[in-house]
Amino acid sequence: METTRLDDVAAEAAPLFENRDWRLLADGLEHRDTGYFIDRDALNARRPDGHWEWPLHLSEKSWCGVRSFREAFSAALEAFGIAPDRKLTLSFALGFGTRVGGAAPDAFVPLADLVRPRAPAPRPAAIRPLVAASA
Repeated sequence: METTRLDDVAAEAAPLFENRDWRLLADGLEHRDTGYFIDRDALNARRPDGHWEWPLHLSEKSWCGVRSFREAFSAALEAFGIAPDRKLTLSFALGFGTRVGGAAPDAFVPLADLVRPRAPAPRPAAIRPLVAASA
């Protein structure tokens, strides 16, 4: 019969990295508040166009702050020996957008919101002078 030491169990459960929102465990990346989990084997998931799945997917979540996620995701890639590439940077830019002023650390605007066409402003109605009907 094989025995498991409590120290071994604790070592497996100990985070490899933590920040305010994310915890990196031996089996993947976990959001601390929601429990949202990305399995270690799925971290390098790509879309057919080569963009990275997780930055694009998590940019749609209102609870996901870009700074803490980028930091944790980078730590996960390094810890698990996954090489980032140019498409990773593009994936973050496409998903989370670009910083638009302000001091808030996660004040990013999705790129789609920056380029979305807006409806033209309504024009004031032309005022026509009333003409008296001729008798």
